[in-house]
Amino acid sequence: MFRDPQAHIVDFAFDETVASVFPDMVRRSVPGYETVIPLSGLLAARYIQENSRCYDLGCSLGATTLALLSQIGTTACEIVAVDKSAAMLEKAQSGREWDSRVSFIEADVCTLQIERASVVFMNYLLQFIAPDERLSLLQRIHGGLLPGGVLILSERLAGNDEFDAVHADFKRANGYSELEVSQKRTALENIMIPDTLEAHLARLELAGFSKATVWFRCLNWVSLLAVA
Repeated sequence: MFRDPQAHIVDFAFDETVASVFPDMVRRSVPGYETVIPLSGLLAARYIQENSRCYDLGCSLGATTLALLSQIGTTACEIVAVDKSAAMLEKAQSGREWDSRVSFIEADVCTLQIERASVVFMNYLLQFIAPDERLSLLQRIHGGLLPGGVLILSERLAGNDEFDAVHADFKRANGYSELEVSQKRTALENIMIPDTLEAHLARLELAGFSKATVWFRCLNWVSLLAVA
């Protein structure tokens, strides 16, 4: 996408072009992604409750939903995979017959009603939500969780320039050119706004979660388990 020089770089968008290359892009751009997604499913399987709902917010092509399905056997539950991008949802559903427990919904997670949830995934989504809407979104998620329910939250962190530099090296090592690294950074700078780990933990507490634990970290990328 960013291989050729662009005179005007527009803000990054999860459109048809991104959907067509998304698995390769995220694998080469997010350290630990290929560990976090399957482990998210494994972890969630310990908390899923019969006859509850599981939400995959910002589901993109459904990788987290697939990871969950691989671990829960015949557990009676509804899995609601939500994304704002019609292109992502179309790509996710094309060429695959999904488990009948899964439904895909095109919606803005900031207005979505969360109900009867035992597990909510939000892998690499909150950083794209406007900062002034993040607390209310987490409060809505907390309010929709059953007792003992959990949120699995994965994000890029702010606050460590050295790790950011190593992250750029990671992308170069995965075949991205200096131009691609630079142009993608420019495209993301206005729409992907990371927080520090301390800010995440404080906000989860304000939202009502009783405990939040870091279960994975690689450079400036982290995944948290927050218990209702």
